[in-house]
Amino acid sequence: MLCQENLIFYISWSLILGGLFFFLQQMNKQTPYGRYVERSNPGIMVPAKLGWLIQELPSFLVPVLLVLTTEGSASLGRNLLLSTFVLHYFHRTFIYSLLTKGQPSPLNIVVSAVVFCSINGFLQGHYMLHCARYEEAWKIDTWFIAGLCLFFLGMAINIHSDYILRNLRKPGEIEYKIPKGGMFELVSGANFFGEILEWWGYAIATWSLPGFAFAFFTICSIGPRAYHHHRYYLEKFEDYPKSRKAVIPFIL
Repeated sequence: MLCQENLIFYISWSLILGGLFFFLQQMNKQTPYGRYVERSNPGIMVPAKLGWLIQELPSFLVPVLLVLTTEGSASLGRNLLLSTFVLHYFHRTFIYSLLTKGQPSPLNIVVSAVVFCSINGFLQGHYMLHCARYEEAWKIDTWFIAGLCLFFLGMAINIHSDYILRNLRKPGEIEYKIPKGGMFELVSGANFFGEILEWWGYAIATWSLPGFAFAFFTICSIGPRAYHHHRYYLEKFEDYPKSRKAVIPFIL
C-alpha cells in the first residue's frame, strides 16, 4: 500500500482539533460513563468487561491486520515503534477488560470509542508501516531512547494505578474510597497520568504528526476527567490529601 500522505495529514489534524473541542466540552460536563452516568436516564448499557473489550479491540486489530497484509522487509517502525502501540492495546483489550470491576457503559459511548479506535488504529498503523522512514542511527538517538523509556514508564504507572483502583473495595462494597499508594500519593488521576506519559513517549519516539496528534488528543480527553475526579474526591472526603494535584505531579 502506498503512503496516503494527505489522508494522514487530515486525520492527524482532525484529532488535534477534535481534542480541543473535546477538552472544552468536558470542562463543563464530563463524558457520561463510570461514576458520571446519568442514573435517571442511563439508556442502553453495556457490561463493563464487554464494553472495554469491544471498544479497545480496533486499536489492536487494525494495526495487526495492516502488518499481516503489508509486504516488504521489516523496519524499525514495524518491529518496535508500532509494537509499543499494539502492546498497549493488547493489554487494554485482552487483560484490562477481563480484570476491570468498572460500571457498565452507555452504548453510545462504546460505539463512539469503537469509531475513534478504528480511525486511530489505521492512522498509527498506516503511517508507521507505509509512510515512516527512519535512519539506522535513529535506534541510538536520544529522542528515540527517551521516548521509549517514557512510554514504558507510563505504561507501568498506568497498570499499577489500575491495580490499586481495582483493589480499593472489598467484594460487595459500592462506596468510593480514597486511592492510596504509587502515583496516587501525588495525583488523583494516577492512571490517567500514566497513559498520558505513554502516548507522549510514543510521540517523541516516533517523532511523527500522527503520534503527536494522538498524544494531544489523549491529554485533552482524559486530562479533564482527572480534574473532575480530583474535584469529586475533594468534595466527598474531608480528609482527602490537599497536597495532591489532579493529573500532573506538583503542577496541575
